[in-house]
Amino acid sequence: MCVQLSNSIFNSKKYIFDLKKLIPQETIAKIFDSADIVEVIGDFVNLKKSGSNFKGLSPFANEKTPSFMVSPGKRIFKDFSSGKGGNVVTFLMEHDHLSYPDALRWLANKYNIEIVEKEETEDQLKVKHQREALYLAHQFANEFFKNSLKESDEGKSIGLSYLKKRGYHLKTIDEFEIGYSPENYNALENKAKETSYSIEPLKKVGLIKENEKGNYDFFRGRIIFPIHNITGRIIGFGGRTLRKDNKVAKYFNSPESEIYNKSHVLYGLFQSKNEIIKNDCCFLVEGYTDVISLHHNNIKNTVSSSGTSLTDGQIRLIKRFTNNVVILYDSDPAGINASFRGVDMLLKAGLNVKVVLFPTGEDPDSYAHQVSNEDLKLYLNDNQIDFISFKTNHLMEKTKNDPANISKTINEIINSISIIPNVVSRSVYIKKTAQVFEMDEQLLINEVQKKLRSKDGINATSSLPSISKNTLPSKPFEKGIKHDLNYQEKDLIRLMLNYGAHSIPLKVENENEESIEEYPLAQYIIEEILTDKLSYNNEKYQLVFDEFLEGLQKGLILNEQHFVQNNHLTGLVADLTTSENVLSLNWKKKHQIHTKVESERLKQAAHQSVYIFKLRVTENLILDKQQLLKELDSTESPEPIMEEIKELIKVRNIFADELGIIVTQ
Repeated sequence: MCVQLSNSIFNSKKYIFDLKKLIPQETIAKIFDSADIVEVIGDFVNLKKSGSNFKGLSPFANEKTPSFMVSPGKRIFKDFSSGKGGNVVTFLMEHDHLSYPDALRWLANKYNIEIVEKEETEDQLKVKHQREALYLAHQFANEFFKNSLKESDEGKSIGLSYLKKRGYHLKTIDEFEIGYSPENYNALENKAKETSYSIEPLKKVGLIKENEKGNYDFFRGRIIFPIHNITGRIIGFGGRTLRKDNKVAKYFNSPESEIYNKSHVLYGLFQSKNEIIKNDCCFLVEGYTDVISLHHNNIKNTVSSSGTSLTDGQIRLIKRFTNNVVILYDSDPAGINASFRGVDMLLKAGLNVKVVLFPTGEDPDSYAHQVSNEDLKLYLNDNQIDFISFKTNHLMEKTKNDPANISKTINEIINSISIIPNVVSRSVYIKKTAQVFEMDEQLLINEVQKKLRSKDGINATSSLPSISKNTLPSKPFEKGIKHDLNYQEKDLIRLMLNYGAHSIPLKVENENEESIEEYPLAQYIIEEILTDKLSYNNEKYQLVFDEFLEGLQKGLILNEQHFVQNNHLTGLVADLTTSENVLSLNWKKKHQIHTKVESERLKQAAHQSVYIFKLRVTENLILDKQQLLKELDSTESPEPIMEEIKELIKVRNIFADELGIIVTQ
């Protein structure tokens, strides 16, 4: 995996700190690339080769035995006497008490790097703005479509009148920037020529097409729904025909381009994200008009998959704002099947899912036009059912009380429960299923565990494949002790920094088939932590974790070099990646893992570190609940807290079982 240092380190800004007008990002990158950390520090410290590193006496403390180490490979230093560590710039700042800009200037002077602003050449500007041109092409077209809707006779008589008949006010139309593309074959092209706007970017994004007869407007004669990215920029369009001809496709969508990937876009998310956060809930619908009608009726936390099947990329977008999703699909067979697929995908991603079905023949758009705003809100609130009730109600209709079919229905529900990554959520749904079907809860637990373990890849606590617990040593675990999580947090970050891009082989299930896939270690740890909604108490560890997560969302696996140039983290990186601290004595003692072989046992090391962390977090939660129970007022019922403790103990024991740990009395 590649590592894009400059973009992440400098947050895509051209300049940083007080150098915004003085040192361009590319110059800073050149300074870091040119500076030889051994050569620079060698000007101040007498360094001697020691294996792949260099050692010397600390310049920050009086000592007789060298404990100052420089790693040319990692481009960091670590002083074990004073605890200082970092990159070449940090060293100059610490040693000579220089500011960050002055340290950069010192290095620039040493390596004859000129610090000046340079105007970009025309070629550089052309490359830089190529992507921007696609955004601008959409903006140009959107202004044309909006003006056509409101200013042209055709737009007003056909497009605007249609929207008003559907009950949309101008405020709603403006909020979603709805427009109209005239029937004329070349209306957009003619507008571009009239204003001397290049048609090439319009062609590149599919707004203007070409055939044997020449150019033509792709969306001609359609109501236009602009598709915005999460920042509000237009990246594509959806077009709805107003013709009654069944041979004409009802909807056209923009072809995918450099800026538009339909699998990673949710229609209406730009307009909805604040309301989703505010309500901690997202309504998921199928089409453009469903979103607009619900927004028009003040249900503004609504998004759409834009007529495509729900994708993992779209689910990741939702998870950025909430973990609660309510699916609002049609009640016809196609809508039911789409709901089934969507429910399982959302469950697998760790989201809480409910479903609302509309009366026969209705969809969110049509139903929103039949009732008042208040009645619509009441309907959505009163008719939400969890996925077990949804599947049970639908599947049981077909069973006709046939035992074989009832058994099949239960298995369908067990399949859905087994893909839920959060063990507590699974426990809750197992309990409900047992109540619905009047079954023994332990029997269902066994069946879910059987499905998980039979695949030897999906474990009871994660969306990721598990590592067989049979390979892990059996160890005691003393309950009732409050655990300090700092060490385990540190070890997880240490593993990510040292081995994040290393692949570990895991079994996964894709479309009911098992295969071995290589998972980057950093991705494994990240998904395990996010699955159980955990975080770090140590702010710096959380910052490193967030950086890794941001990189992963961009398809990148970061390494320690990404963090070396970050002054806030370079010391931490030096501390966790230098050879004398690669593996602590505590880790070796507890897990019987030797420094020499850790890189060969990464799968086991990562699994142990993750699950010991989860185990200790859970034990701490149990103790907190037990303390809360002791402090209860005599008028308060202890039952809810006791139930929570019971569920947490189940979770703790599952984590312990994964590690082969015996929980002592």
